[in-house]
Amino acid sequence: MNCVFVQLRCRPGKAYEVADRVYEREIASELYSTSGDYDLLMKLYIPSDEDVGKYINDHILDIEGISRSLTTLTFKAF
Repeated sequence: MNCVFVQLRCRPGKAYEVADRVYEREIASELYSTSGDYDLLMKLYIPSDEDVGKYINDHILDIEGISRSLTTLTFKAF
């Protein structure tokens, strides 16, 4: 499994709706509301045989209300 963090910027007034859609899909191990440039932060575990970009595109970025995302790949846990 590949651990990645995805930050989502939502259209004004849509952060809670986007969070609900992410939660319903049961793909995030953790999901937080955040301050700053992005509205939501999620931790995902993507199967090793999946392409990370395609997985995120197919499972997250089709949610209505998302205007931008930022993905951070992880390499080693300390």
